This record gives sequence, C-alpha cells and structure tokens, in this order.
Amino acid sequence: MSTTTLAAYLSQSTIPPRLADLVGAVAKGCVEISAQVRRGGAGQIMGALGSENVQGEVQQKLDVLSNDILLALCAEAEGLSAMASEEMETIHPVREVGPQGGYLLLFDPLDGSSNIAVNVSIGTIFSILPTPADSVGRAVTEADFLQPGRNQVCAGYVVYGPQTQLVLTLGEGVCAFTLDPECEDWVLTNPAMAIPAETKEFAINAANTRHWAAPVSRYVEECLAGVEGPRGKDFNMRWVASMVADVHRVITRGGVFMYPWDKREPNRPGKLRLMYEANPMALLVEQAGGASFDGTGDTLDAPVTGLHQRASVMMGSKAEIARLRDYHAA
Repeated sequence: MSTTTLAAYLSQSTIPPRLADLVGAVAKGCVEISAQVRRGGAGQIMGALGSENVQGEVQQKLDVLSNDILLALCAEAEGLSAMASEEMETIHPVREVGPQGGYLLLFDPLDGSSNIAVNVSIGTIFSILPTPADSVGRAVTEADFLQPGRNQVCAGYVVYGPQTQLVLTLGEGVCAFTLDPECEDWVLTNPAMAIPAETKEFAINAANTRHWAAPVSRYVEECLAGVEGPRGKDFNMRWVASMVADVHRVITRGGVFMYPWDKREPNRPGKLRLMYEANPMALLVEQAGGASFDGTGDTLDAPVTGLHQRASVMMGSKAEIARLRDYHAA
C-alpha cells in the first residue's frame, strides 16, 4: 500500500514553496521534541528549572529544551522573518523581510507540560502569519504579529502520546500525519478530519464550577442532568488538562472544549493565550467543520492587542457552540 509523506503532501499543495519549507521545519523540530519526550527521565531532562516564563509559570526543563529546538531548526527556513513563543517575553527576529514577503511563526513549544511527570499526553501548538505588506526591507517588530486569527495561513499541533501525530491545516481542511519512529517520516493517516455536528461529550475543568459565568454554568448543568434533563441525553465529561490532548479528542470524535472566563480574575478575559493556543486551535476546529467562541464573538475575529493576550475559549461541535452563543446572548 502506498503512503503519502508530509514532504510529498506539501510539495503537491498549492501553497508557496517557502511556506511549505517552514511547515517542514516545524515538523522537523517536533520530531526532535518527540524524541526528547520519549527519553523522559532517562535523558535527565525531567523536572522544573526553578525559573518562570513571561506568563509567571514555572518552566519545566522540557519547556525550555523544546523552545530552543524550534528556535534553532525553524530559523533555517528561508521564508521565516521572526518567531514568537509563549516561553519568551518578546519576539525572536530571524531576517529582514525580502521582496517576496515572509512569514511569522508563533508557538507554544510544549503545551500541557504540567503533565510531563505523570506521563500524560502533551504537545506543541503552532501558528503561521504572513508579514504585513509594509514590512518589506525592514526588520519585523512585535506590532507586526498583532494580527487577527483569520490572517493565519497555517496552523497545527503535534500530540506526543502513544503515537506522535501532527494535525495540520493550510486553510483547506484538516489532515493528520503519524510519525513513523523508524524512519522519522510523517505519514498521512487521515486526509480529511471532520468534527461531528452533534456530540455527547464536553471537556472542562469542573474544579472551577463555582467561578464560572452563568451561561457556562447553565450549559454544564444541563449536560450533567443527562437523559432526564433538558438535553434529553447523557453526556460524558473528559478533562486531560492538556489543551492539545483535549482538542485532539474533540477534532477526532466530536465534543466541545471549554476554558472560559471566570470570576477569580474578572478583568482578565481568560487563561489561555490567544496567539499561541486559542487562534491556531480555533482555525483547526473551524477547518474541521466545527466552531469557536470567546464569549462575545468568533475567536478568529478577536482584536489582538498584545503578544501574550489571554482569551476565553469555547470550541468544538457546531451545535454545542451555537447553544453556548445563545446562552451568552440571553
């Protein structure tokens, strides 16, 4: 049986060769991260560093190692002008924007890193934006990154689980590749991922129940009421505490993932990062036939005001997101 590798898939696509080259560089970096994750404690790379990132979170050794791998390998892509990472305070310039324009890469190098010690699935999330038209001939600035999610030309994630899988959109649907560890090739295993419109699953951290806004509480309470409640069916609740793992389940078999605003920090829109997590995942979900919502509108249309901006996140099966929209509008 013939197989399609990521390299072949990218070469057959209609995207510019320099964008394909950059996607290939990200994938190459994730192969190296996958190898480091598999080594775990045997590689003496487990545990915390004792430092904090710009988000005020304790950095794991693998967080920093993964960040360094992506910075080094992605810089080799000629079309890349600059990078930004959840682990870094500001941007990492690579080269001036040439006459053909360039690309901006954003990434969360190791999402869910709190799960490393307990050997639960973690991942890498990435987003690619075009450089602005007025950036030719100059170095990229932080302001050049502040584009709405609709501007993304590519988004994807890699989940490091029992299998290492790359889920990718180039703006025309979503496909999945599985890493063959023997030859380190990404093999196309699902050319058209699609989220069912209806579902009986949802993912949310129930420990925060008392902090949710009324529309979210109403939604979850109705789901938990089961077949006797207003929804008329039993729901399962799933929560891995790794956005990559939770959203991967939603894209694979349907459901809704929620990390909404809560009243503990009323002036902060949410916990997750718009540029590194919410926007790339929202594009993937929408391209797979689902929908996304931040409590006021589509995630991908949210105005961007800062590199480390936070967002409320609700995404998944269309019917569930429509219901959440209705509850927020009531």
